Amino acid sequence: MKTKQVSVISALAFALACGALGVPNASAEPKPVVKPTPNAVVPSKPAPVPTAHSVSTAEDRKTVSITVYNQNFGLVREVRELPALGSGKVELEFRDVAANIQPETVNIKAVGAGGLSVLEQNYRFDLLSPQTLLEKYVGKRVRAYRYHEQTGKEDVVDADLLSIEGGPILKFNNEITFGYPARLAFPEVPDNLIAKPTLVWLVDSAAAKQTVEVTYLTQNLNWSADYVLVVDDAEKKGDLTGWVTLVNQSGASYKNAELKLVAGDVNRVQPPPAAPMAYGAAMSKAARAQPQFQEQGLFEYHLYSLQRPTSVLQNEQKQVNLLTAPGIGVNKKLIFYGQQYWFRGQYGQVMSNQKVGVYLDIQNSEQNHLGMPLPKGTLRVYKADKSGAKQFVGEDAIDHTPRDEKLRVKMGEAFDVVGDRKQTEWHELGGCVSESAWEIEVRNHKDTPVEVEDYEPVGGDWTMVSSSQTAEKKDASTFTFNIKVPARGSTKVNYKVRVRWC
Repeated sequence: MKTKQVSVISALAFALACGALGVPNASAEPKPVVKPTPNAVVPSKPAPVPTAHSVSTAEDRKTVSITVYNQNFGLVREVRELPALGSGKVELEFRDVAANIQPETVNIKAVGAGGLSVLEQNYRFDLLSPQTLLEKYVGKRVRAYRYHEQTGKEDVVDADLLSIEGGPILKFNNEITFGYPARLAFPEVPDNLIAKPTLVWLVDSAAAKQTVEVTYLTQNLNWSADYVLVVDDAEKKGDLTGWVTLVNQSGASYKNAELKLVAGDVNRVQPPPAAPMAYGAAMSKAARAQPQFQEQGLFEYHLYSLQRPTSVLQNEQKQVNLLTAPGIGVNKKLIFYGQQYWFRGQYGQVMSNQKVGVYLDIQNSEQNHLGMPLPKGTLRVYKADKSGAKQFVGEDAIDHTPRDEKLRVKMGEAFDVVGDRKQTEWHELGGCVSESAWEIEVRNHKDTPVEVEDYEPVGGDWTMVSSSQTAEKKDASTFTFNIKVPARGSTKVNYKVRVRWC
């Protein structure tokens, strides 16, 4: 009997031992073998973990250059020394970048023999502020300090920050309250809050010390050209001064930077909104100053490089002299414009005391002491009064103007020169054919004679039937009269024209 009990106990112990050791039991049924299918998902490798952490600030800059486009954006290029970057997988914080950076345009490369590859790039812009600090501590413990005027001391209490909508809602002493007159203190700054926008790279560095070049585009970096023209008493010559007005609202400062400007209409997928232009004024100089910008062609645009470093600080407006051209020739013109639709109906007196426009024509050529491609901007004109004080007489926007092209700048409307325009005859010769006679009278109330160029935009297929003065054909739909008007007198021009407009 004892022998049988021992045998049973031994068999049971052997079975339990085999199960613990993973030895298959001969009496148990074999389990089916599961083979992986061809499309089975293989577990991904864990993300690379940085072995070191490095921080780079503007103090590491070796050189910095900015290329500003007159479409409210710019290209920033920095070269920084990273003496303590570390080798292997390194998390690199690249601080002091523009707050308006376009992260998708960032490019980083190693300068020299050191190898560097970027495994991951992040742009952190969750900035530290009272609001963001409160948001990060919702649901966490904070400390409230309440000042008592009677005791002159502060009561300190720990509380749970439940919500910040409409103000902090706190829970302490098993009560929930809001509007609690206390200042809140926090144990630390959350890791995901930063003081300034920062680029964070996970890099694989082959050397512990690196020199890197980083380029990126940023918005809210803009420039415009402003010109000041002082005309002489005869209004035949003038001194022209050009200024570059640079506005930096990109969110970063660039000290001792190499400055380049691009003038032209560069195509962009999503053009940034235009920033308000800043204007400046300056008086011209008697002699030509040495140009500070060197101009060169760039693709189908023009590049202007400042020949010295300059600092462009955040929220700063800077002006740099672009050109100085004394003694350029100017041609003042008085122009009297008509309207095309007047020739297609019966009107009678169409205009009385019509204003005459005042324009200045400037030839952008070397013979006229210019010849430099002029970026678009605003041109302002001054003239000295009898006391010698310069007075503002008008301004106009100019477009990008190549060399050897003519600038026409509108100054305003003449005060003492006016005109009348009336239809004296009208004959309808068909469905869209007419013959009309016109009288133009220009009156000059000045003490000196003037010449007025009259523009008649007749349109269609036209034939001059008769005229009291020779007409000059400007183009297929326009003819002009050069009307000379004596001092304190008037001049009339009569003509008849036949027009077909369909």
